[in-house]
Amino acid sequence: MRLPAKLILLAGAATAVAIAAYPLLPPGKQANHNAESITNELCIVAPATPYDPSSGLAMLVPKSIPADARCPVCGMYPARAPHWAAQTVFRDGASHFFDSPIDLFAFLHRTDRTNKLYAPADIAVSYATDFETGQWIEAHHTFFVQGSSALGPMRDADLPAFSTRKSADDFARNRGGKVLVYKQVTPELIQSMNRNTHHHP
Repeated sequence: MRLPAKLILLAGAATAVAIAAYPLLPPGKQANHNAESITNELCIVAPATPYDPSSGLAMLVPKSIPADARCPVCGMYPARAPHWAAQTVFRDGASHFFDSPIDLFAFLHRTDRTNKLYAPADIAVSYATDFETGQWIEAHHTFFVQGSSALGPMRDADLPAFSTRKSADDFARNRGGKVLVYKQVTPELIQSMNRNTHHHP
């Protein structure tokens, strides 16, 4: 039976894609499917959650985290680790939710890496969660502890946040680490701590 020319062309194209994705290896060589060897060539980013006027909330106040909201930096669900969560609110009231302060800072330092629709000038305010009380704190007025024994949602070093210097000092005394204010959390520090900052936009 003779196959139509279109079908032959489609089959050939599919084969070419398959070979490009999984090139033939020499005899005796096995493909390395280790996750560590996979590069981040494709990033699928969670969109910002739009402002809901019917919520009765002011545009720029912190919002409750929707259960299905995903962190635009790492893809995790911030609602599952509420005492680590952070959020950024844009001037149009839309919000991005982050699973931890470290991903909040990764986003703030390179907004273009994960969201092409907003520029840094579009950010109105950012919030972190007080690690002890669970209350939202404006990020600029927050104390962060670097180098403690507390591991973030990704089981890595992170930056637990506190609304008062005393709370942060007490935590650092009990769990180790040093207290930082907002401006001390530099891009270089975040780069050294966060494995999510190594992918390319």
